[in-house]
Amino acid sequence: MKIIVTKDYEELSASAAKVMLEVVKNNPYAVLGLATGTTPLGLYAYMIADHEKYGTSYAHVRTANLDEYKGLAKTHPQSYAYFMRKNLFDGLDIDPENTNIENGMAEDEAKECARYDELLEQLPRDIQLLGLGSNGHIAFNEPGTPFGSGTHVVTLAESTVKDNARLFDDISEVPRKAFTMGIRQIMQAKKILILASGANKAEAVCKMAKGEVTESVPASVLQLHPDCTLIVDRAAAANL
Repeated sequence: MKIIVTKDYEELSASAAKVMLEVVKNNPYAVLGLATGTTPLGLYAYMIADHEKYGTSYAHVRTANLDEYKGLAKTHPQSYAYFMRKNLFDGLDIDPENTNIENGMAEDEAKECARYDELLEQLPRDIQLLGLGSNGHIAFNEPGTPFGSGTHVVTLAESTVKDNARLFDDISEVPRKAFTMGIRQIMQAKKILILASGANKAEAVCKMAKGEVTESVPASVLQLHPDCTLIVDRAAAANL
């Protein structure tokens, strides 16, 4: 695992953009695994700015997102489908038909998981972007998730609900279930880029990068990936 420590969030975002844009510029047909949450926002802003200034095209790029809340329609302001359109896709020349995310409104959970599993088999990701949960989760793979897992529905840990509550008007509005890409599928990406910012992530960063590889810390599996880059700001790197 390659570890890059930056002085602050702004530098973290710029460093992440350099990695992501290298993939896109070298392969106009790249498949990008994308993530939501507040950490990638700076990276996405850099991608849009680069597109506007240098004309980097996403016309043939395809994407697959990690996860989606169960019970939220893609038009819901707190859905991850909406988040991606608002914070990235609307600022690029990407074809909406080339963007993929689980259907939070799917009534048949097993059928939707099977559909996304099949989709991911057809979309080998050139790079997978990840954030890091304070309990060590990646995507919505909570502690205890088998490393061999595929797409599944998860009941969110209380710490995850609290982490995400800042994005809702009230914690009671945070969905308790979500569809998520499995750890096995995350590990299938050619390259992994994981970002962590802030002192509240310092313990998780240390366990992920330096601790035992264990299903109780889902992100620790990334130590086994042949091409994983971890970018953290100084606050998140405090325990390394």
